[in-house]
Amino acid sequence: MPLHAITALAGGVHLGLWHLTEAPAALWLQLTDAPAYVPLLPARADGLRQAQWLAGRVLVQQLLAATATPVLPLRNDAAGRPFLAGPGRPAAVSLSHSGEWVAALLAPPGTAVGIDVEIVRAKAQRIARKFLNQHEVAALPAISIASSCPSEAALELFSLLWSAKETLYKLAGRRGIIFRENLLLDLPAGPWPIPGLLSARLSLATGISRHQICYLRPAAGYVLTYCYQLASS
Repeated sequence: MPLHAITALAGGVHLGLWHLTEAPAALWLQLTDAPAYVPLLPARADGLRQAQWLAGRVLVQQLLAATATPVLPLRNDAAGRPFLAGPGRPAAVSLSHSGEWVAALLAPPGTAVGIDVEIVRAKAQRIARKFLNQHEVAALPAISIASSCPSEAALELFSLLWSAKETLYKLAGRRGIIFRENLLLDLPAGPWPIPGLLSARLSLATGISRHQICYLRPAAGYVLTYCYQLASS
């Protein structure tokens, strides 16, 4: 079933996972007020990207229905961040997709949210020094992810760290962030359980805030991270 799961989290937040198996034509049929989304479809979206884009909107639609929240149109702001367009203070939302998986967080109004799903691949390891700072790199030798194949474990580790910083970037919700300087991961030694928690900090001009990034495997070969901060926190 394409809708893989809707999971209730603390604070009235909901995590949605969609296993993408449909072609775009089938997803258009599931979308409420589909004509309104036609002009919003990214111009360069090919078959897979169009399916991912559509599945994200269908997933948010189902999250809204599951939480008895009025279904509002999903838009993107000038920076590309998704938001629900409507009167008052709509729910907060964050979206991500990679390969066959689409993920979303739906949270109470005013919540800072971030979510990211990634295919495990070698690219994150190749570019690690572009997004990890010297303290994070120095902590890597003491980290392990239980696996019968060390090379696969390394790829998963770097993909997870990249995903965690992507999630923290979305949580920050602002431009001009430098991954190595503003998005900081506190990497514990020893084996990391799956699923688990990763302590992180946002270091901005306004100060330093601490966060807990949740991570899991939605399926073999994928990692997913998410984080949220309720307005009252």
